[in-house]
Amino acid sequence: MRLQVPVRAVCVCVVLAMLALSFVGCATREDDQPASEEPPQIPPESSFVMDFDDFASQNPRSLILGGKGQIAAQVSPAQSNAASPASGRYALGDRANWGFAAFNVGFWNTLAVVGLAVPVASFGESFHHVPTRQPDHSWVWTYEVTVQKATYTAELHGRYTESGVRWDMYVTKQGEYSNFRWYYGESNVRATEGYWIMMNRPADPSDLLRIDWHRNSNHGTSDIRYTNIVPGGPENGGYIFYEVSTDSPYNLSYDIYNKGKDNHTYIEWSNATKAGRVKDPLHFGDSQWHCWDDNLNDVACP
Repeated sequence: MRLQVPVRAVCVCVVLAMLALSFVGCATREDDQPASEEPPQIPPESSFVMDFDDFASQNPRSLILGGKGQIAAQVSPAQSNAASPASGRYALGDRANWGFAAFNVGFWNTLAVVGLAVPVASFGESFHHVPTRQPDHSWVWTYEVTVQKATYTAELHGRYTESGVRWDMYVTKQGEYSNFRWYYGESNVRATEGYWIMMNRPADPSDLLRIDWHRNSNHGTSDIRYTNIVPGGPENGGYIFYEVSTDSPYNLSYDIYNKGKDNHTYIEWSNATKAGRVKDPLHFGDSQWHCWDDNLNDVACP
C-alpha cells in the first residue's frame, strides 16, 4: 500500500525546513560574518626584517629603537638604490674571507636598519597591541612608535580575502605627512608565506623593495628575499636572499645578486660555530669557495 502525501503538505515542509535553516544561520552570523571571527595573525617579524646578526656588531632592531650604537644620520634608500655595495671597506688580513662576506651583507643591513627604520619599527611594534574590528569587518592596530626621538602614529590594517589576508600600513608624522601607506602585502591565513611591497618615502611614494618570505615552523626552516623594484633603476632586480635550512655543516646562507654587474656573492655558514665560506667570481677571480673557521680566520676549505 503506497502512502499518498499531498503536494501542498510537501511544499509546507520544505518551506519550514528552509526557515529553520535560516534561523540557525542567523544565530551564528553577525553582519554577514562569522560571529566567532578572530583577528588575522600578523606575519612574524622575520617576514619583514632579515637577520644580519652574524655579520653585524649590533642587532638591527636595537639600533632602530634606540639601543646601543645610535644612528647619527639617515641613509636614503633611493640613493643607495637597494642594490649591492659599489664601494666601501671590509676587514682584510687573516679575516679577509669573512670580512668580504660581512661587507656585502653590511650594505643591505644599513639599508634595512637606517633607510627603512620607520617601516621596520612600525611593523615590530604592532605585536604589542590589540586590534579593533571595523564596520567593514577588517581589523586595525593603532599605536605610536618612536624612531630617533621622533614620534609616529601607525595603523596596520588587516582584512581577510579569498586567498588569505591583505595588509596595509599607514604612517603619520604630525606636521609632515598623514596616512602615508608605507607598505602593503598579503599572507596566507596561517602566516607561513607572503610578500610585502615597500614604498620609498612620503616625499617619493614610488616602489622601492619587494619582500618575499616563507617559513616552516615544524622543520625550523625559513627564507626571505629583498628585491630592488625601483622603477627604471639600474639595479632593479638586484636582491639579497637569506635562508635558514637543516643542511650540514652550513645551515644559513645568503645569495646576493648585483644586477648592475650581473654577479652573485654566495655566503654559507654555521649558526652554531660561525665557520663559513664565500664565493664571488668577480671578487676572487674564480668559482671556488673561500672559507673561514670558527674564529673567523681564513682557512683552506675542506
